Order: sequence, then structure tokens, then C-alpha cells
Amino acid sequence: MSQVAVLTDSAASIPLPIMESLKIRWVPYYIHRGKEVLRDLLTIQPEVFYRWLPSAKELPTTASPGPGDYLKRYQALAEEGFRDVVSIHMTSRGSGAYQAALAAREMLLERWPKMRIEVIDTLNTAMAHGWMVIEAARAALAGRGLAEVVAVVQRLMPITRMALTADTLKYLYMGGRIGRAKHMFGSLLNLKPIIGMEDGVIVPLGAARGRSAAFRKIVDLVERSAGSLGKVKVAYVHAAAIKDAERLKALVETRLQVVESLMSELSPALGVHSGPGAVGVCFYPIGDGASC
Repeated sequence: MSQVAVLTDSAASIPLPIMESLKIRWVPYYIHRGKEVLRDLLTIQPEVFYRWLPSAKELPTTASPGPGDYLKRYQALAEEGFRDVVSIHMTSRGSGAYQAALAAREMLLERWPKMRIEVIDTLNTAMAHGWMVIEAARAALAGRGLAEVVAVVQRLMPITRMALTADTLKYLYMGGRIGRAKHMFGSLLNLKPIIGMEDGVIVPLGAARGRSAAFRKIVDLVERSAGSLGKVKVAYVHAAAIKDAERLKALVETRLQVVESLMSELSPALGVHSGPGAVGVCFYPIGDGASC
């Protein structure tokens, strides 16, 4: 049994079979659709959500799990016998999950003072956040201690990147999550925006005329980031756009040495802001002999 438990939330958009195989614990976000309260990936699944979203007259709102949600998970881990937990969360500049997890840790320590819980703000989202969780879980399963598992995440934070294109920035704009890319909204006409994340906020990476051109720019970005070795781990992310994600995958893998790849559909809690049709990559470069 691993000595360290790894916990995250549904915004990481890690495919459920991977979370199960790596024993990753997770907490769902909330989606408020009118008076209806949905729990991300539990009571609402991507296929159903993305089919409904374009017809929505009013954009749903999202809410991070609260301190009580995380406290319940921490308590369950303590009762399982864990004394060390690494709790990994999306950017605190776009979500309250990190702060909620910190509050839950303080509450838990009143009852279990010997527990050690490291709460990490990845300053990222989607599978850029998800890669950190996956590699932390692998380290935990390999028997690494708390400090070593935390070090894996810290090593990945400055080098893990996202590049995503969408049919429109409408959903990010309506949800107030557009960050420094706000000036692009309403001025792109038929151009496809390309966005990423820096220091925890959405930033513009450019634009292209048409989907294919946007994909080529994304591949160029990955290639530049990969450095001279050209080796990367890549998650192809999408919102109800699997065929386009497969097209992007083919382009990436003709130009780079992809050491590991996976396909990830954005959870509904993220899809509220990206809208259907978003496609991109979350990736990081690796060197020879790197464990992650």
C-alpha cells in the first residue's frame, strides 16, 4: 500500500480509468443549471452536457467544492490509515478549490494532528493540472515519501503548459474567466483564438484563420517548448470534439517524439467556460532518463 494518498478534483479532467488505476481520489465540482445543482462527472456526464450547452439560454455557473467536501475526503483517507496526503488543485486565480482545501486541512488537523496534508496550487487547469496529479500518484504508488511526491509536482509546475483553440471565446467571456485574453473577444471575426495559461490566468497565444491553421500553430508551440530533444508527454484535450483532437494528435506525433499520450475530454465544469468544440494540448517536455 502506498504511504501517500493523492487527491484532486474533477477539473483536472483525468480520464476516470486512469484515476482508478492510479488510486487517485477526487472531489467533484458543482454546476448550477438554473435551480438544478449538478455534480461534475457524477450526476452530469460530458456527452449529455455538451449536447445541451449550445441551446442554453443562460450559461450555467460553476462552484468549487467547499471545505466540507474536502474535509470529508481527508477524513476518509485518515480512516483508511493514511497519514500523508498530497492535495493538488487547479489555479487559485480561477477557482476557490485551493482555499477550500486549505481550510479543510486546518479543520482535519484538530482531530488528527499527526496527519500531514500538503495542499498545492498548480496555477494551471485541465490536463496541465492533471499531469501533475498523475505523476504524483505514480510516485506515491512507487513508494515515494511525502516530500518526494510533492517535489514531483513542484518540478512539473513551471514546465507544464496548455494550448487550446475554440470556435469562440463567448463562453469564457460570459463566465468571466477570459483573463488577459479579453481584448481578443469580439475582434476575431473568423479567426480561431489560441489561449494558454500563465501565472494562473488565461492568456492569448495567438489566432489563426481556420481550425487547421490553429492546429499547426499549436504544434509549433509544442515543438518550441520541447527543446532540442523533442520529447514530450501530451494530453489531447477536447470538449465534444474527439475527431478534431485525433487530427491534432496526428499532427503532433509527426513532428515530435511523444513518450506518452492520452485523450481527455474536458469535464463539464471546465466545458461551461470553453464551450463545445474546444481542442488543444496539455503537455510537458522531458529529458532522457526522466522519470516524469
